[in-house]
Amino acid sequence: MSTIEDSEGVATVDATDSNRIEDTEFTAGEAWTLYGSWAVTVINLTIFFCIWELFAWSGAINPLFLPAASSMFSALWEGMTTTAPPGAVISGSIRDHLLYSLTNLSIGLGIACVIGIPAGLLMGGNKYVETVLSPYVWALASLPRIALVPLFILFLGFTVKMQITIIVLSAVFPIIINAWAGVKTTEKSLLAAAKVFGASRRELYFKVVLPYTLPFIIAGIQQGIGRGLIGVVIAEIFGGSKGLGYLITRSADTFNSPLMYAVLFLLVVVSLSLINITRWLEAYVAPWRRIDML
Repeated sequence: MSTIEDSEGVATVDATDSNRIEDTEFTAGEAWTLYGSWAVTVINLTIFFCIWELFAWSGAINPLFLPAASSMFSALWEGMTTTAPPGAVISGSIRDHLLYSLTNLSIGLGIACVIGIPAGLLMGGNKYVETVLSPYVWALASLPRIALVPLFILFLGFTVKMQITIIVLSAVFPIIINAWAGVKTTEKSLLAAAKVFGASRRELYFKVVLPYTLPFIIAGIQQGIGRGLIGVVIAEIFGGSKGLGYLITRSADTFNSPLMYAVLFLLVVVSLSLINITRWLEAYVAPWRRIDML
């Protein structure tokens, strides 16, 4: 803030500097817009875990079925910061199993995107391809993936290839169906307007159809993440010796309920984190979808 002396030597405040300082101050509404949802989430989760802790300590439910929240977080911290000694009932730490599952999930989702996005766009843009492939897509999409695990174990054995195959089959069909639906539901008025301005078929596809379909593709990837995570757990439970699914089975077999709940909590955190990453990606590639920012 600067002062200006008049001809009589009286100091006055520069109004421009004062307004500039006032403009930089946050109002209560702006602070709530920026941090309100985070504050509500923190308070909500704090209350939830406090109620869980009190309910567990009350003894209403056997700790074998519902351990205290503090026990779960203690098991999670210990599993993320330490490594089990050789010969332990559960080899490795939660960190090691988490990295193994995330690696397989990343590979499976990458393959699913490489297959699913072009296939969905092609089915939406070509009626002949749609006629040929749509029965197979709907049939395989409605088939429970758990029914295929014994078949893949028979052909591929208890290998990483089997696990990644289950992940790919779990994640690819939501991506195909959403990309397919995005192309099919492109607004006719947008296509007509582009044709009026002389757009070619290639320009129609890349400048109208593909941008319109991007939110559908992101939504398909979000669904694929959830389905792929289910595929990870199923594959590791039935045919694995590492990973979070295997850790759930072993902790249940050894009646280690705090560890089992810790792994389940970790799966929720991983799923929500990946979905939020795709939301940020959607805000970047399709900013017109962020209606809440208008």
